[in-house]
Amino acid sequence: MTEHVKVYAMLTAKKGRVDDLTSLLRGMVQPSRLEAGNLRYDLWRDRETAGRFVLDEIYVDQAAATAHRETPHFQHYLSKVNDFAERLAVSVLPVDVVPGGENVQ
Repeated sequence: MTEHVKVYAMLTAKKGRVDDLTSLLRGMVQPSRLEAGNLRYDLWRDRETAGRFVLDEIYVDQAAATAHRETPHFQHYLSKVNDFAERLAVSVLPVDVVPGGENVQ
């Protein structure tokens, strides 16, 4: 069985760039969800810190995660995001998760 790839990304808008970052991130949601290997692509906003967002992504396997990073919408995002935000992205491996507990669309 192939192992799903889960990615969390935390992005905090630079001063005066919240609207730019919000627009950029919202523009990633629909095309990312339509990718063949995407199981989840959710955008969250931090309750406590204005301008902080979290992306929650799941791909069927590493090939799908790699394919995501090669899409035109991801390349556009990559060309802009560092102007708008500080970011940290981590790809995580399961340690103790509920089998089938992902929100698969």
